[in-house]
Amino acid sequence: MEERAEEFNRLLDEAAAFHGHLCAGQVIGVRMAMAGLEAIGIRAPRGEDRKKLIVFVEIDRCATDAIMTVTGCRPGKRSMQLRDYGKMAATFVNLETGRAVRVTSQEDSRRKAAAWFPDIADESKAQLEAYRVMPDSELFDMEEVVVTLRPEDLPGKPLRRVVCQVCGEPVMDMREVFDSGRVLCRPCSDGKNYYTFPVA
Repeated sequence: MEERAEEFNRLLDEAAAFHGHLCAGQVIGVRMAMAGLEAIGIRAPRGEDRKKLIVFVEIDRCATDAIMTVTGCRPGKRSMQLRDYGKMAATFVNLETGRAVRVTSQEDSRRKAAAWFPDIADESKAQLEAYRVMPDSELFDMEEVVVTLRPEDLPGKPLRRVVCQVCGEPVMDMREVFDSGRVLCRPCSDGKNYYTFPVA
């Protein structure tokens, strides 16, 4: 138990340094990652088990930085995938065994945190302290899930590279769309993009 507490504190320090500050989201992310890794049998995610792990995170907030720190998974390594559903949740997949667990933050964890430290008036500070000591069962719901991974979603070299016939930009890893015999990138296929060109 003492060894686990030491590991938690070390990982939390690393996560806070990477993220830039310590917050409740960092505590949740570190604990979520530790619980998820333990559930799928990954003991050395940044060491000998690093090629056995892929993580799907469902929020682009503080906890994601903490999960990256603990697991060593990164979008650039293709070992972390962001599915931004705005949910404080992550799914940890053991690529060797196929075992996967989805860990979600319980809706009432904030209320529970206030009850753990009623003398701390600042809600954020109470959460920060409570999330450090609350049992996993009061913070998270965990369930085994099945994750179907396609070859183009796995880490490694790109499986294919094609050029969009509208914009001329390359598209990798089978993210292209076939439309009326043409090969298109997704933005050209649906006419939507996250940017617009400035008016000259």
